[in-house]
Amino acid sequence: MTAKVFIDGEAGTTGLQIKSRLEGRSDLTLLHLKDDERKDTDRRREMLNEADLAVLCLPDAAARESVSLIDNPETRVIDASTAHRTAPDWVYGFPEYEAGHSEKIAQAKRLANPGCYALSSVAVVHPLITAGLVPADWPVTINAVSGYSGGGKSLIAEFEDSQSGTGTDAPFFTYGHTLSHKHIPEIIRWSGLDHAPVFVPSVGRFSQGMIVQVPLPLWSIPGGRTPGDIHGALTDHYSKTQYVSVVPLEETREMIRLTPEILNGTNELRLHVFGNEADGQAVVMALLDNLGKGASGQAVQNLNIMLGLEESAGL
Repeated sequence: MTAKVFIDGEAGTTGLQIKSRLEGRSDLTLLHLKDDERKDTDRRREMLNEADLAVLCLPDAAARESVSLIDNPETRVIDASTAHRTAPDWVYGFPEYEAGHSEKIAQAKRLANPGCYALSSVAVVHPLITAGLVPADWPVTINAVSGYSGGGKSLIAEFEDSQSGTGTDAPFFTYGHTLSHKHIPEIIRWSGLDHAPVFVPSVGRFSQGMIVQVPLPLWSIPGGRTPGDIHGALTDHYSKTQYVSVVPLEETREMIRLTPEILNGTNELRLHVFGNEADGQAVVMALLDNLGKGASGQAVQNLNIMLGLEESAGL
């Protein structure tokens, strides 16, 4: 018998991407609401409790409401919002986080799907803290640029609807200037940092794709570190993973430029270590599709693991 999956919020950007990855699969049955039922609480409750696994693609408050509507003890949940990413009773949905974490996901009843900025940042910082190369109290900075699809329907319209009179002609802009982006608690919790990083996000005039940069002034870290040390720790951490890779240093040294769109349409996360050994500097750059490994692709990977299906199905 196939597993029944309900996407609560399937009309949104992430929901549509998840739906497209699941449609046509013979190992799943998708449950749907009619357009006029999507805001009907009773119908949503029925679907949530009928599903073997519910995927929530909703704003935080609506996601919390959906969870409260579930009284079937067998219904499992993947929440793509930020509502539960630091909640103690929820499993963090990054299978490559550390050895054995995929097994925790397989057993999870409640799973928080990571945010795109946070997943990339955690993927860089957590292994370095675990390996003892970066102190947990280190003043980490993170700079990032994402495609505008990461901002949902309103930002997509702002970039794409040139006839509305409310759009933007900007090729690029920064935001989050209060330094309190909603992903920061998630980054602190799952990276192992003692303090909030200085995180500066930005948006470019392209739909999908993302680069997250973590600069490391190695000369100032006690004990002495080299770009090779950083690369070695990341390579060891992800050596047995399917979707996270660390590019060889020799290949990275030859790169003149790095563009944010080259992994679009994939579920990959690719790490580069750029270094200047003479000056004791390194920058780790994470590259991914913000709607792939950064959202819907990651959700489908987690769904496959939770239901005991082929991990790469739909990816």
